[in-house]
Amino acid sequence: MDIKKSIEELIEKVKNDPELRDSFMKDPLATVEKLLGVDLPEEQIKQIADGVKAKISLDKIGSFFKK
Repeated sequence: MDIKKSIEELIEKVKNDPELRDSFMKDPLATVEKLLGVDLPEEQIKQIADGVKAKISLDKIGSFFKK
């Protein structure tokens, strides 16, 4: 599994769907596992969830400075 590609795909889904974003904020590991549709080891799910969180946080910071 290409983790970087998975992170990029999940970022777009989470950013564009308010319900999905809320679900991700409440339980990122379960949301990532559900979106991937694959049963992965907990550590891989956590790595992907952390990557999505980091990217979303960076995007928020970037948009703050663009204003």
